Amino acid sequence: MTLLFGSGNFLTMERGFFADRANVTEYCAMPQKCNIYGFSDWYKVGKVCVKYFNRPRNFTDAEFDCRARAPGAHLVSVHSKQNNDYLLCIVKKFQPNKLRIWLGAFELFKSGQFLWLDGSFWNYQIWTRGEPNHMYTSTEECVEMNWKEIGKWNDASCNVKKRYICAFRVNDILKPGSEKEE
Repeated sequence: MTLLFGSGNFLTMERGFFADRANVTEYCAMPQKCNIYGFSDWYKVGKVCVKYFNRPRNFTDAEFDCRARAPGAHLVSVHSKQNNDYLLCIVKKFQPNKLRIWLGAFELFKSGQFLWLDGSFWNYQIWTRGEPNHMYTSTEECVEMNWKEIGKWNDASCNVKKRYICAFRVNDILKPGSEKEE
């Protein structure tokens, strides 16, 4: 059951991983709407505006779709627990029963080093226990969220189709003379 408040925040009652057990009521704080003209259905998360896309695509197709959505857009990068929580909240709002999404990270040439597609610094990570396990599979080079543990990351095969979140830096849109939506 989900209760939506006028602020856009909501409370959910979710079924747990075990039959007949429910998690406690969970409050999900939605980020503010992006206040840039033409992007009012996007959300402000840190220094970027983000939007959830419900059409599953493989990692490459999702990235190219993001690039077509806004100037400088890429699959989303994550740089703090708060931003990770905001992304989880967005996914729960739009697709509460299918939480797995692509993030904008990939492993560089099977080196064990992960990079963000937008070129930002890798300064935060929250892997599911035992992940990344790319060294055992050599086929998992892209990063997803919400595989076994909600809110945590996993390395996955880039060919699998998943939903995704796109992001663009606010400064890439707001140039001198551009309009802000009030």
